[in-house]
This record gives sequence, C-alpha cells and structure tokens, in this order.
Amino acid sequence: MNRPLIAVTTSTRSGWRIFPLVRLNLWLAGARALRWTTRSDIDLGRVEGVIIGGGDDISPDLYGARLEVTARLDHDRDAMEHDIARKALASGIPVLGICRGAQMLNVAAGGTLHQDAWSLYPKAQPIKTILPRREVHVETGSQLAAWSGEAPMHVNALHTQAVDRLGRGFRVAARDTHGMVQAIERCRDPFALGVQWHPEHLFYAHRQRAIFRALSRAASAYAEDRAQILSPA
Repeated sequence: MNRPLIAVTTSTRSGWRIFPLVRLNLWLAGARALRWTTRSDIDLGRVEGVIIGGGDDISPDLYGARLEVTARLDHDRDAMEHDIARKALASGIPVLGICRGAQMLNVAAGGTLHQDAWSLYPKAQPIKTILPRREVHVETGSQLAAWSGEAPMHVNALHTQAVDRLGRGFRVAARDTHGMVQAIERCRDPFALGVQWHPEHLFYAHRQRAIFRALSRAASAYAEDRAQILSPA
C-alpha cells in the first residue's frame, strides 16, 4: 500500500511530545507523517496532506483585532501556519486542523476568533484534562457526520480561543452543549476540517480514528490526481 505523506506542523518548543501521537494515528489510518516546525524547509510539493497541530493561542493580528487577554503567542509559528493553511486551501491539498489548527484554518479563510471563549459561555467551564469530558453534537448532514457518525460524542476540548465569524467557504460541523463551535469544515470538497479537540489522544475511539482515516483517503486521492497531472500524455 502506498501511504500518502502528511506534514504535521508543531511547536518548536513542545511538538516533540505531540508529534509521535499524531504519527501513530496517521500510521493506523494508512498514512505517513513528516514533522514541520519554523526551522523546517517547508515545501507543500513534497506532501499529499497537512495537519496543523495544537499549541499556543493565535495572535489577533492575523484577523485584524487587538490583543484583549493575556496569552502566550508564537508569531513565527503563526506566520508559518497561516501561510501553509492559505496555500493548502487554495491548492486543494487536504488539511486537518487540530485545536489551534482549527482556529488557524478559520483565520486563513478570512474568519475571526473569540480570544476568551469561556467568558462568552460562563456555564461551559474549561476542561484541563486530555480525557473526553465535553459533549459535542455533530451537525446532521455534515461531512464530519458522514465520517464519524451523527450521535453525540465526548471529546477533550482544551482550548481557550474559539471560532467567531466563519471563514469563507466554511460551515459549522459540531457544537458543544453550550453552543460553542467545536468543529468546522469546508462546505464542499476538497477536504478541509478543523476540530477544537485533540483526536490524537483518543486513538482508542473508532470515531476519532475515522477523522484521520478520512484525511488519509483524501490525501491518497490528491496524490493520484497529482500523479495524473504530472505524468506525460
């Protein structure tokens, strides 16, 4: 089996802890993983898919706002991932955003974020464990529902920021019980999905592994299409 190569963006500082888990999930889904940081030689022509990983909050500079709360920012990573997300969306490379990555997809598509999501949803207390403690309701008819099913799922949503205004071409794919957006997806192909939780920690749950399988299938299809375009007539 030819496994598509999927780039995974991570923090230079802490990505070494997360990347092995994402790599495991991709391997189980039939794909290979390549880690990218701000120190990497970024070349989207080398890969068939992208995962924009979790980490620090995103600077509001990227969506024309001012910093309103105390936040740990990584401007170099912001610039790298914003560029990757915009190019992947424009060129049709399958892309999955995880937590921060979901927010970056939305920003790259022209959307905005709530900088302090929990202040807007006071009944939705922040969760500080990687265990699945937040209930999420998947939107009927969404692509996420087609991949992972429409039944409510329990996830590990650890974020502090959240999607505010949706980016162009995106729709809500899931909300939690308080109404906060927990997943977004492109309204039509090619594959682009952002989830506010961390499915890489839930590899024992088949509905979470289905997200990585969907990305792997999309990446394989993208590789086939690219090979046909590049092959001589």
